[in-house]
Order: sequence, then structure tokens, then C-alpha cells
Amino acid sequence: MRKIVSFYYEGFRNMTTGRNLWIIILVKLFVIFIVLKLFFFPDFLNSRFANGKDRSNYVLHEITKIKN
Repeated sequence: MRKIVSFYYEGFRNMTTGRNLWIIILVKLFVIFIVLKLFFFPDFLNSRFANGKDRSNYVLHEITKIKN
């Protein structure tokens, strides 16, 4: 197990191009999960219902609603 951890640790430590690619990946993940959530996915239930019972009743109704 120690050899495997050492292998990956040394590989990531000696990266040059890969380090830049990981930075790009992390920035993209930040944009996808943080920025898009803030602007495009508002907290619908908290803005429309005051307490947990109303929220849970709404969710139960929407889940069990039969669609044609």
C-alpha cells in the first residue's frame, strides 16, 4: 500500500503540464457546482414555504402526482 501511495505522490509532485490541467479542471468544477447553483438553481422550497411540514407536504404531493 505504501508503494502505491508513494507512486501517486511522486507522480503528482513531479507534474508540470498535468498540474495546469488539474487547475483548469478544479476551476471548471467550481464554476459548475458553485456559480451555476447560485444563479440558476435558487432554493425553491425555502422561498415558498415557511416550515418543514409545508415543504414536505409539497414534495410528497409532487412525487405522488400522476402525470398524463
